[in-house]
Amino acid sequence: MESLLTSTFTVALAEIGDKTQLLALFLAARFASKYQIILGILAATLLNHAVSAWLGLALADWIPEDRMNKIIAISFFVVGLWLLIPDKDNNDENTKTKNNAFIATFLLFFIAEIGDKTQVATVLLGAHYQSIFLVTVGTTLGMMIANVPVVLAGQHIMNKFNPAKAHIIACLFFIAIGVLTWWNGSW
Repeated sequence: MESLLTSTFTVALAEIGDKTQLLALFLAARFASKYQIILGILAATLLNHAVSAWLGLALADWIPEDRMNKIIAISFFVVGLWLLIPDKDNNDENTKTKNNAFIATFLLFFIAEIGDKTQVATVLLGAHYQSIFLVTVGTTLGMMIANVPVVLAGQHIMNKFNPAKAHIIACLFFIAIGVLTWWNGSW
């Protein structure tokens, strides 16, 4: 249960103000079918995060355990600090797509997640918790918690949140996990 809750909480916080959340806002403004957008986010995140959690598990099996805990701890520190760097929406707003909202969302979200903070966090969580299923479910749930309200309520919700504060809280959470991993070998 710890792996599920930690994965959900860390990714939900890390996603606030992230480029994929900005992408969700852009897609919601562009397409009328909010449910196709939500399903596209879900499908892309499940696929991307399952592969990421598997990669984390594979790396954990390949690297000796005494070194792996230190690598994971340092990685949590780095991701925590990385969260303090705000993302920008790098999508070209003039790009037109003739596909439906589901396909456009799936493709754009899957590509946007490659190398993203939440994907790196998913690799780390997979390595740390050794559970592809629970980490994938948790990180996907975190992505949905952060993005579904943006799709449904758009700019109104974004005006209520302070992304800078959310990034600081997420940073502190990742650093705390890193400290606990460094000292205890796990958390």
